[in-house]
Amino acid sequence: MLTVDFSRFPLAPGDRVLDLGCGAGRHAFECYRRGAQVVALDQNGEEIREVAKWFAAMEEAGEAPAGASATAMEGDALNLPFPDDSFDVVIISEVMEHIPDDKGVLAEMVRVLRPGGRIAVTVPRYGPEKVCWTLSDAYHEVEGGHIRIYRGDELLGKMREAGLEPYGTHHAHGLHSPYWWLKCAFGVDNDKALPVQAYHKLLVWDIMKKPLATRLAERALNPVIGKSFVVYATKPHLPQAAAAEPAAAEAGESAAPATPAAEPAAGTAAKARKAAPGTKAGAKAPAKSGAKPAAKRSSGAAK
Repeated sequence: MLTVDFSRFPLAPGDRVLDLGCGAGRHAFECYRRGAQVVALDQNGEEIREVAKWFAAMEEAGEAPAGASATAMEGDALNLPFPDDSFDVVIISEVMEHIPDDKGVLAEMVRVLRPGGRIAVTVPRYGPEKVCWTLSDAYHEVEGGHIRIYRGDELLGKMREAGLEPYGTHHAHGLHSPYWWLKCAFGVDNDKALPVQAYHKLLVWDIMKKPLATRLAERALNPVIGKSFVVYATKPHLPQAAAAEPAAAEAGESAAPATPAAEPAAGTAAKARKAAPGTKAGAKAPAKSGAKPAAKRSSGAAK
């Protein structure tokens, strides 16, 4: 079940994608199927090993097109082991609500995203999340649990401060909010409560069958009680590069003399591509741990 809507966040074959705090890998798998060069990174070694196995199985089954690649690795979201401008696309889904230094994570994502690149950020939506916190302390007062609830304008403001330009938002998983309200009301660890079991069966049926009735219901519910808030943004091109063009035009310079000035930027991009992480499906490269707490699971069905 995807939170990022790839019809609003298009992906081209060959795009270099970082799924930061990938968890079980749902977005990484979709990007791999779409022909991207994917790096799935998380601090949870157990999950990364599972993601690597699935990447290998997908490669063996021919689920990814020629030219696609996939790497699963452990890493630290506050100290990403990649050069500047390494990726065309960064996805971080249901992660930032777990990390105390969310501004530091945004800064690292912006650093490794190339100018003109795109980023998708998803977090639990304020209203439905507030209900969960009110119904149950155990929902969020756990090691590695949610430490904040974002208001939409707060997240947008932090993204703009980090140098990103948001271009679209929406809400997702309207059918999942009532499930989590039931979980919080009956006990987040009490999966035997009949209302919880019944609703869980409904969600599984919806995910597997995608019937028209539930698709229409979720579309109607998303703006009202959608569990997740999704933001799409771009990293603008360097201001000095944009300013150099009119200056050159005023000076009457031709396109030929301007070429050498552009070479350093092109060289940097080329170096970043060469230094980008490995491309063998299922490979695992060790890195510093810390991308996403292992205990994070309170967004469960919405992940």
